[in-house]
Amino acid sequence: MSFRTSPKLSASLDQGGPPSSIDYVENVSPGSGALPPRAWYASSEAKSLSLNGSWRFRLSMTADAEDDSFAEQGYDAGDWAEVSVPGHWVLQGHGAPIYTNHLYPFPVDPPRVPTENPTGDHLRVFDLPSDWPSDGGAVLRFDGVESCARVWLNGTDIGEFKGSRLPHEFAVGHLLKPSGNVLAVRVHQWSAGSYLEDQDQWWLPGIFRDVTLLHRPAGGVLDFFVHASYDHLTGEGVLRVDSDVDGRVTVPALDIDVATGESVTVAVRPWTAEVPHLYDGVLATEGERVPLRIGFRTVELADGLIKVNGKAVLFKGVNRHEWHPEKGRALDLETMREDVLLMKRHNINAVRTSHYPPHPAFLDLCDEYGLWVIDECDLETHGFTEQAWRDNPVDDERWTPALLDRAARMVERDKNHPSVVVWSLGNEAGTGRGLTAMAEWIRGRDGSRLIHYEGDIDCRDTDMYARMYASHAEVERIGRGLDGGTLKRRQLPLILCEYGHAMGNGPGGIADYQRLFESYDRIQGGFIWEWIDHGIKDERYGFAYGGDFGEELHDGNFVCDGLVFPDRTPSPGLAEYKKVIEPVRILGDGEDGTVRVTNAYDFADLSALAFEWSYQVDGETVETGALTVPALGPGESAEVKLPTPPADARGSETQWTVRAVLAAGTAWAPRGHEVAWAQLPVAERAVTRVAQSDGPVLGGRQITLGPAAFDTRTGALRTIGGVDVTGLRLDVWRAPTDNDNGAHWQPDERYGLLWRKLGLHRMRHRLDAVELGDDALTVRTRVAPAAWEVGLRTVYRWTSDGTRLRLTVSVAPEGDWTLPLPRLGIRLGLSGSADRVKWFGGGPGEGYPDTKSASKVARWEATVDELQTPYVRPQENGARADVRWAEIGGLRVEGDPSFWFTARRWTTEQLDAAEHLTDLTPGDTVWVNLDHGQQGIGSQSCGPGALPQYQLRAAPAEFSFVFSEIHD
Repeated sequence: MSFRTSPKLSASLDQGGPPSSIDYVENVSPGSGALPPRAWYASSEAKSLSLNGSWRFRLSMTADAEDDSFAEQGYDAGDWAEVSVPGHWVLQGHGAPIYTNHLYPFPVDPPRVPTENPTGDHLRVFDLPSDWPSDGGAVLRFDGVESCARVWLNGTDIGEFKGSRLPHEFAVGHLLKPSGNVLAVRVHQWSAGSYLEDQDQWWLPGIFRDVTLLHRPAGGVLDFFVHASYDHLTGEGVLRVDSDVDGRVTVPALDIDVATGESVTVAVRPWTAEVPHLYDGVLATEGERVPLRIGFRTVELADGLIKVNGKAVLFKGVNRHEWHPEKGRALDLETMREDVLLMKRHNINAVRTSHYPPHPAFLDLCDEYGLWVIDECDLETHGFTEQAWRDNPVDDERWTPALLDRAARMVERDKNHPSVVVWSLGNEAGTGRGLTAMAEWIRGRDGSRLIHYEGDIDCRDTDMYARMYASHAEVERIGRGLDGGTLKRRQLPLILCEYGHAMGNGPGGIADYQRLFESYDRIQGGFIWEWIDHGIKDERYGFAYGGDFGEELHDGNFVCDGLVFPDRTPSPGLAEYKKVIEPVRILGDGEDGTVRVTNAYDFADLSALAFEWSYQVDGETVETGALTVPALGPGESAEVKLPTPPADARGSETQWTVRAVLAAGTAWAPRGHEVAWAQLPVAERAVTRVAQSDGPVLGGRQITLGPAAFDTRTGALRTIGGVDVTGLRLDVWRAPTDNDNGAHWQPDERYGLLWRKLGLHRMRHRLDAVELGDDALTVRTRVAPAAWEVGLRTVYRWTSDGTRLRLTVSVAPEGDWTLPLPRLGIRLGLSGSADRVKWFGGGPGEGYPDTKSASKVARWEATVDELQTPYVRPQENGARADVRWAEIGGLRVEGDPSFWFTARRWTTEQLDAAEHLTDLTPGDTVWVNLDHGQQGIGSQSCGPGALPQYQLRAAPAEFSFVFSEIHD
C-alpha cells in the first residue's frame, strides 16, 4: 500500500536513508522512515493487533555494545530477560530511574551524549491472526518510546525516531508474513532528543506506550480533520471534515450525510467542559469506516479575552504529568479515567498536559467527561539555564526540523479533540527562532485554537500572557493593567500556567488567588502545579523520590508536588482546591436566615443541582431539609430564605450548613455528590468558665490542684484525675514543610531554614519560679534558643473549680524577633493507649491559616493514625483547625478561644528527622499539640510564601485551655 506525503507536513518528515552505525543517536534530525503524522483514532472496522505484552529484553550499557544480529529471524533470545510493554525497563529491575528537575543528568554538549548510554534491545515474535486480511497494507505504530528507537521487522531496518511522547508509524505491509514475524526495537536512553526533553520528571527509558499493528485497507482513511465550529448567536454549528481520502460523513442525530470537504450548517448543542455534548458520526471511505465523536465549539481571542462559544472562560485547572507509582508513565485506560473522574469530582475544569502530549486516550476522556485542555508539545530545554541559554536548541536552526516535527506530531494526532482549546509550544525552553517557526506552522495548520508558551514574555508568538508562580500582588497589578510590557501583551489575558505549588503540606493561599481571578476579567485563571506526586513504590521507603536510587545528580522530593498522593489518594490540598473553585457561591447571614446563591459556572445553569440545608447545634445536626433555588443561569444570583431555626438552642453554638449536590447521577459522579457548600453561623458558643474554688495544696513531692497533681520542684503537670500527662510546655517548633523550606531561587525569606538557624527546633526552657497562690499555681519560665538573645517569657497559670483544670498561658517576646513563629501553643504527652479522638471543630481533614477553606465545622471522630497526612516526605501535618473541644485518652480539652489540634505517635523532632514515612516508628506516647496560632503554609517550594495576614508574628499573647477527665 502506498502512502502519499501531505505538503502540510513536509518539514517534519524523514531526513534521508537509513542511518549508519549509531550516528542517528546524536543526529539532531527527528528520524527516518516514519510516515507523515496523522489523526489518531481508537478504532475502525480495519483489523488491528496489539503487540503489548511480554517482550524479550537485553540491556547494554553503551549504544554500540551489541551488533544488529538480534534483529534477524532465527536469533535465539532464549536467555534474555523479559519486560512488559508498555513499560520502563528501569522499573522492571534493569538499571535505575533518575530524577532531576532541570539539570541534565549528562554533560551538556549538544547534540552529543555519553558513551555510557543504557540501551535496551527488545524482541517480540508474533503471528498474524487467521482472519488478517491479505489485501491492503499495514502500519506499525509506536505511541511512545523514550528517547530514541531503531526498528527492524523480519530483519529489515525500517527506520529510527526521536520524540518520546509522540506517535510514529511505519509502513510494514510488504514485510509481514502469516507467522513468526520478528519485531526488533533498539531503545537508547540518551540521544540528541534528550536535550529537548528536560521536563522535571523521572528519566525513564523504554517502550512505555502502546505498540500496535494496524491493517490499512485499500481506500482506507489516511488523515482527516474535523472542523466543528459553533455560532453562539444563532445556535448553529458548521461541520466540515477534510480527508486525504474522499468519503462521506454521516451524523445520524443531526441528519447529516455529506461528502468530505463539504460544509453543512445545522442547529446543534455546543460542547463545553461543563456540558460536553458529543455527536456520534462516521467517516466512511471506500475501504474503511472510522467513528467520529464531534463536539461543536469555537475558540477565539476576542475583546482581549479567551472566549469559547462567545463567552470568556475561567480556567480552574491542574498541570498533569502522566504517572503511576509502579509503572511510571505507562498508564492504562482505567488509571487515566480515574484521573479524569477525580478532577471532575473536585470541580477542576481544565488540564495542561505538562509537558508533553498525553496518551491519546486521555484526550478521549477529556472530550467525553468535559475538561478544557492546553495540549503541550514534547519540548523543554530547561537545563540550558545553567549556561545562560547558550547553545539552546530552540534558537539553533539545525534543530528546527526536529521542533517542527514535534509540533506536527502533536497537532496532527490531537486536532480532532474538542477538549483541546489551546496548543502550547512547550515549557521552559527559553526563546528562539525555532519556537517562532513552530507557532507559525501551527497557525498555518490550525487557526481554530489559540497558542500558549510561558517563556514568550513579550507574547510575540502567543495569544495569551502566561506566567508561573507570580505573587498575589503581581497578579493584582496585572489584573489592574499596571504590569507594563509591550502593547500587545497588555491587550492579552493572563493565565497562570503554573501556580499553587502543591508540594507536601499545601498549597497555601489559593483562595486568595481565586478571589483575584474572579475580580479581574483579564485574569482567566490558572493551573495548579501539579496533579500527582511522582513517588515510586518501594518497599524500603514506601514511596521513593529523587536520590533514593543513588543518582549522581537529583532534586530530591521536588518530584512529589501533587494534589494526589502517588496512589491517587486525594491530599488535603485537593480538598482545599475543590472548595476554593466550587462553581456555586453560597453567602448569607445565618442570623436572619437569608442565603445568596450565585451560579459561578461559565455555561451551565443550576438545573443539575439540588440544594439542602441542615441546622447544627454545637456541631451536631438536628434537622435537615431541601432548599428551593431557581435554575440560575451563569453569573445569575438569587436570594433564598431559610426556614425558621428548628431548635431552641440558647447558650449553644448554632449554624446553618447549605449544600449543593448533584440532583441525579452523572457520568462522573453519583446522585448526591457534593459540589459546593457553605456554613452560616447563627449564634456563637459560650466560653467555658471555670470558677476558682480550689487553691493549690503542697504535700510532699507533689502539688495538688483540683483533679490535678504537679511536681513540687518544677511545677510540671503529672496527672489530671486518672490520666497521666507528661512534658507539657510551650511549643513553637513544627517539622518544616516543603513550603516552609522554600526553594533557593525564591525572593521571599525561607522561614524553615531561618527557623532552624535561629534554633527554634532546640528551644531551652528555663524555670524561673513556681508560685503557690491562694487560688492559682503559677509557673514562670523563659523559653529561648541557645546562642541568641531572643526569648519568650512564658507564664503558666493553673486554676480549678474542683473538677476542671484551667491553664492560661501568657507569652511575651523578648529581644528583636524578626521571624514569625512556626506555631505557638503547648505540647503534652499522653499514654500510647490513647487512640480515638473526638472533636468539635474543623474537619474532616487538616487545615492551616491559609489552607482551611475546606475545613467544615462539625463533630468528628478519628483514630490518631487517621489524623496523620502521609506526605511522601514527612513534615508538619494533621492539624485540625478551629477546634472548640477535643477528647483523647480519657481527657477533654476545651479552648478559649478555639485552637489547632494535632496528635501523633512520634515527636515533632522525630517527624522532622524522617526522610520517608517508613522512618517513623510509633512510640509509647501520643504527643498532642494545642496551638493558639500556626504559621501559614504558602507555596514557597516554588511560589510565594505565606501572605502577611497568615504569618504568626512574635507578639504578646494569652490563651487558655480547660482540661477535665472523661468519665464513661
